[in-house]
Amino acid sequence: MDRLPKCEANYVPLTPLTFLKRASAVYANRTSIIYAGTHFTWRQTYERCRRIACSLRSLNIAKNDVVSVLAPNTPAMYEMHFAVPMAGAVLNAINTRLDAKNIATILKHSEAKVFFVDYQYVPVASEALRLLMPELEGAAVAIPSIVLPLVVVIDDIDSPTGIRLGELEYEQLVHNGSARFVQDEIEDEWDPISLNYTSGTTSAPKGVVLSHRGAYLSTLSLILGWEMGTEPVYLWSLPMFHCNGWTFTWGVAARGGTNVCIRSTTAQEMYSNIALHKVTHMCCAPVVFNILLEAKPHGRKKITTPVQILTGGAPPPPSKLEEIEGLGFHVVHAYGITEATGPALVCEWQAQWNQLSHHQQATLKARQGISVLTLSNVDVKDLNTMMSVPHDGKTMGEIVIRGSSVMKGYFKDEIATAKAFHKGWFLTGDIGVIHLDGYLEIKDRSKDVIISGGENISSVEVESVLCRHPRVLEAAVVAMPHPRWGESPCAFVTLKRDFSGTVTEADIVAHCRKNMAGFMTPKKVQFVGELPKTSTGKILKFQLRELAKTLVVTETDQSTKKSTQLKRDQTPWYRNQAHEQIMASSRL
Repeated sequence: MDRLPKCEANYVPLTPLTFLKRASAVYANRTSIIYAGTHFTWRQTYERCRRIACSLRSLNIAKNDVVSVLAPNTPAMYEMHFAVPMAGAVLNAINTRLDAKNIATILKHSEAKVFFVDYQYVPVASEALRLLMPELEGAAVAIPSIVLPLVVVIDDIDSPTGIRLGELEYEQLVHNGSARFVQDEIEDEWDPISLNYTSGTTSAPKGVVLSHRGAYLSTLSLILGWEMGTEPVYLWSLPMFHCNGWTFTWGVAARGGTNVCIRSTTAQEMYSNIALHKVTHMCCAPVVFNILLEAKPHGRKKITTPVQILTGGAPPPPSKLEEIEGLGFHVVHAYGITEATGPALVCEWQAQWNQLSHHQQATLKARQGISVLTLSNVDVKDLNTMMSVPHDGKTMGEIVIRGSSVMKGYFKDEIATAKAFHKGWFLTGDIGVIHLDGYLEIKDRSKDVIISGGENISSVEVESVLCRHPRVLEAAVVAMPHPRWGESPCAFVTLKRDFSGTVTEADIVAHCRKNMAGFMTPKKVQFVGELPKTSTGKILKFQLRELAKTLVVTETDQSTKKSTQLKRDQTPWYRNQAHEQIMASSRL
């Protein structure tokens, strides 16, 4: 049997590019993209992607060159996920919330040859390019000179603005490229398909290199695990720059679905598109739940058919899941990281759970679940011994994974790559437990566990209790210095807007004492107007930890009726980000 040949007939390298080619043949006249008044079919989308790939080749883009794009969820951003790898290049989708300095750093580190910029981001992109030219007078910060990428502006396809940055424009490349372009066959499925930079919530951003094989298998895992049938109508509430839209940029094509593209995730935009286009699926971070729940009556539309939501990010409290499902959404919780090509675990539902109460179901849904099919294994281990923790739902360890969807490594960072891979496993940096039924539950980031008097406190557990308070919209808990216990929990709380009356620190502390062990109760509660977050909804806890260091715990703090008011110059992110209302009074 060992002598049986491997040939073109029985072995083809795996790549998600085959999904688009198949969609154009099988679902040719089915709607592929809707964006305001613009509609495309799968035949048209395939042709447009081929034209862009052809134009990229004419711009001297060669194999493994990096092509960067800074754009919201528009047709062009979707097409780039196919067109760039069709040209043999590597797609680098940049976080649209980054400032000019960070964008410049990514362009320099990735050595991008072409830089596609949506008209909306021309000002920040222009400044980023200025920072790459230190000889230019007026540059605020000098970054060592590099060869500047060729810039292509993406004007609005539905309502062109005429804004330009250089001479090239996206639709010109579509027009000039050949519809007969034939891409080179993917010879090695291990070749890179995308370069995604981590959010940097706990460390400096790193460039994660994903392969064609990993992207293909991860896509299949998710559309199977989510039971995404044919012809889904998918709302792009999740940024496509976030892990390539958790691979659903390729997955919607695999199912012959329709991509409903929106520029911003406002409540009105989401509700109106859900109602107008009969959306069946969407992905989002839990922060989007708050946008949907807090929407004013005039911004809402009644949901007549269930909308499937796949959510990730920080574990949503069971109370939040109950609320959002009451609106007509059906939530599936997943856990993922950029290094695993997006979602790696999913809380796969079991029929027997349908007999449980809504609260019990929500509690189960808040778990991260079991591995997607792509992963060969997932475990929770004590990193000192590499022994698996007991399946008791209590013993914490680090979540580790292995499988084909795990990244190739960090771009130009052999040290970080070697550190991430340990004894045949990828170390996620997340702390979790395994329940008796084998389902995993995240308890914290390794850096977010609070050690108070020798006791390990899960910030996620404390946050879950806080969010059960009827007046609390969202909460984040971090460690703060304590003169006796070393560390103690400090809670940052955002209150709901649609209520009258007051909520004090004493009220929140009393609520916690009724629902958790005394040592887990926050020793300080700070009421904030908004929690600092990344564009993907992750709370920037490192900023909160810095703020917590400026607070002082006293024996009377727990019973005070008003939280300590801080001066703005003590608040680290006031100097860096536009969170003008972050330190609101406790009497909102």
